[in-house]
Amino acid sequence: MRVLFHICCANCAIYPFSRMKEDGAEMVGYFFNPNIHPYQEYQKRLDTLKVYSEKAGLEVLYRDEYLLEEFLRNVAPCPEDRCQYCYRVRFEATAREAKGRHFDAFSTTLLYSVYQKHLLIKETGDHVSEEVGIPFYYEDFRAGWRKGVEISRAMGLYRQQYCGCIYSEKERYANPKKMSNDKAKSLNEIPIPKVKDRDSSILCSKGK
Repeated sequence: MRVLFHICCANCAIYPFSRMKEDGAEMVGYFFNPNIHPYQEYQKRLDTLKVYSEKAGLEVLYRDEYLLEEFLRNVAPCPEDRCQYCYRVRFEATAREAKGRHFDAFSTTLLYSVYQKHLLIKETGDHVSEEVGIPFYYEDFRAGWRKGVEISRAMGLYRQQYCGCIYSEKERYANPKKMSNDKAKSLNEIPIPKVKDRDSSILCSKGK
């Protein structure tokens, strides 16, 4: 099985890449993240993935587009629902690329993160799968969270401090104490933290 994985960052790719190899599947990465801002942060994550992919032997396709204006135009009216837009636009691009290149399925390394909205990711992946006409490969990679963190630190990879968009950057640095407590909780909690069900899937009603 050949699966095209949307990759949000190098750190989140480590464990899924390991798991896919264990299962005898071929994982190819696809970097397209118009949600990452500001530009210097975007470039750091792009460069780090290039370093990791070369060391690990992971093939990656790069769609290197810094779409700040497009991102803001789509999320500014209702920023609380930005995650829904972020997931969908990246999954659609990955799915269409996968179908065009005759992959067996598409997926995302966002399924590894304990900080992401896991059920919304799966739901969005399934919807995009139906629309584009290619299977969405689902696996809960969060079980390997600690392993991935240990490997990334051992490799000396750049580890980002917030999800990616300017809104998450504000949340991270405007209230660093809360973020620090949340991080400590997620790293020490067993089992993997429970995911909120559809906590950002309600469509914005402003102006309707």
